[in-house]
This record gives sequence, C-alpha cells and structure tokens, in this order.
Amino acid sequence: MDAKQSFLTVRSQAELGNEAGYGVPSMYAVSRRDFIASAGAAAWTAVPAAHASESKDKPLKFRLGIVTYNIAATWDVPTILKVCKNVGLSPVELRTTHKHGVEPSMSKAARTEVKKRFADAGIEIWGCGSVCEFHSPDRTVVEKNIETCKGFVQLTADIGGRGVKVRPNGLPKGVPVEKTLEQIGKALIPCGKAAADAGVEIWVEVHGPGTSEPRHSKTIMEQCGHEKVGLTWNSNATDIKEGSVAEAFRLLRPWVRSCHINEIYKDSKKTYPYRELFRLFRESDYDRVTLVEVGKGMPTPETGEELLRYYKALWTELAKSV
Repeated sequence: MDAKQSFLTVRSQAELGNEAGYGVPSMYAVSRRDFIASAGAAAWTAVPAAHASESKDKPLKFRLGIVTYNIAATWDVPTILKVCKNVGLSPVELRTTHKHGVEPSMSKAARTEVKKRFADAGIEIWGCGSVCEFHSPDRTVVEKNIETCKGFVQLTADIGGRGVKVRPNGLPKGVPVEKTLEQIGKALIPCGKAAADAGVEIWVEVHGPGTSEPRHSKTIMEQCGHEKVGLTWNSNATDIKEGSVAEAFRLLRPWVRSCHINEIYKDSKKTYPYRELFRLFRESDYDRVTLVEVGKGMPTPETGEELLRYYKALWTELAKSV
C-alpha cells in the first residue's frame, strides 16, 4: 500500500480525549475529499471590511510547526527531522514519553547531540511538552510536579528550546473552583522563576475539563503573575461563543506565547473558526507558532509526511490575509 492509499484508508473512531482538552472526532475520520475541499471552502468566518483592510496590511509573522503528539509519537529524532525538512515545518515541540526520547533523564552528552542534530537540520526546537500539572488537592503531588517541571526547564535550556508546556487537567471535585485556580497559579511561580534563571519560558496549555474555560485560564495567569509564564492556546471547543473565538482571544491574548492547532478542516465544517483565529493572530502581531497537534498517529512516517503536506497547504490557505 503506498502513502496515498494509506492516507485514504486511515479512519479513527477514537476521540482526542484529555490531551486536546475536549472530545471531538479525530482528523482521520474526515475523508480526503473533505480535507482538500476545505482549502477552497474555508471562508466560514465573515470578515468585516475594516478588519479585512487591517489584516491585509499585516504581514504573516507566525509559523507552522508540529507537536510530536501524536502524529510523530513513534518517530525517532532522525525521522522527525527528515519529515519536517521535507515538508518545510519548524519548530518542533517534543512531547514527553514519545520515541524521540528527549527526557529529563538524558545525559549531558545526549542533550548536546540532540541540540546539534536539530541545528544541523535547520529545524528549531520549540520546547518540551511535559504533562506537569498542579491542580491536585494533594500538596505532595503538586510539589512533585513542580520539581519535575524544573527538570524539563533545564532540559529545554540544554537542548536550545524556548519553553516548557505544562497543563491543568481538571477541577477536583469538592474543592472550590477559585481555590484550585489560585493553587495552580501560585504553583506556577517557582516554575517561572526556574525558567527565568534558565533563559526559557513556561507555557500553560488551556486544557482539561473545566480548566479549559478561557475565564479560568485568565484567572490562573492573574494568580501567577510571573513574566516568564504564559499560555498555550489549545484550539478548544470552549473557545467558541456564537461561532467566534474573538471573545476568548481578547481575554487570553496578553498571555498567549504558543498555540496548538488540530483538525483545521473544521473551519469549513463550521465547528472551529481557524481562519478567524489566524486573522486575530495576524492583527495582534503574533509572531510565534501554530503547532500541529492531532490525536492519532499515522501508520508510517511516509503517510505522516503526506498528511502534513496536505495540512500545510490548508494552513497556508487559512492563514492568508483576507
């Protein structure tokens, strides 16, 4: 079976689950026809004339990269670099537990080697995608996650990355919401201090049942207040109000330092307004990244590469000034 046939036959009935922050069908449930047609039909969000003129005057400053979750979960570092170079994607967020093996347990020599391999390939390391989380009512668990985060901070600095992704993962039952949000925010302060000392950043993914509500992410940021701690926009269903992400964007934009995007064909399906999101990024001079994060892997690196070529083509269309 060749790469195109593999792409056409891959279908997933699984849901993205916790990692995406909300449950939606995976990208692979869409047909190739739907995916390609989206490039021509992705004009769901109407753009007022004033916004259109302003957007056209703004150059595109943000880039398309990938999170290894989950399309590259089974790829080693040479494979990641080969595919990214072939498709023209950079940077890469290295999600923990994946085959690339970039973990805090790595030796100093191994860290140096990873940094060199990415540099030689011309692919930037965006950072490390940890699963450090700080919402548990058990203080011992929270402290352990803070220390783990510090380990990822040093790893990220050693390999030449820019930041560490962390996340909340829900609101514990029986605990007042405001107490949990304050706890998360305060737990992020020592992480931010470690990041400042190492010359990197902390990015809190807008993630988890309840905690993915934009207003709650705003509260977490206000409770933290550290300049090295920001947000990873996660393209959740909870961003949307009356078909638009504009309200959530205005609420969170001051802290957005990174962005995960998933099934961008959803713009033409009218289930997530990616064209509007990209326009808002352009108008606000967002100059960082939008990282491909899809919930299921591909059968082979070759089929993954082909999917990413389709993805980049649609992203390019959606990111155009309009």
